[in-house]
Amino acid sequence: MKLALVTLTVFLLNIPFGYWRANVRKFSMQWILAIHIPVLVIIALRMYTDLGFAWHTYVFMVAAFFLGQKAGSFISEWMRSRYGLVGSFLFCDLICLKKSGQ
Repeated sequence: MKLALVTLTVFLLNIPFGYWRANVRKFSMQWILAIHIPVLVIIALRMYTDLGFAWHTYVFMVAAFFLGQKAGSFISEWMRSRYGLVGSFLFCDLICLKKSGQ
């Protein structure tokens, strides 16, 4: 149960970071930060929940990490195709869309 909750948290945490990563130049400092900031949070989360670093947990964590990043990138591409130019901050873009009534 704990592994499932942490995996879901990792997935959800990575969506905004994947959105950010999709809107910056590849291998720039922002791109690197969009990948590595969640890693630090995930390590802290693993330690806080006493999940540990057993090899079998890595399958779930790595999959959730990359799927969350990919989901954020997909949302960015979808919003760009549907609403035009978007920024790098998912929550701000959602608020702006809500205010504009789209």
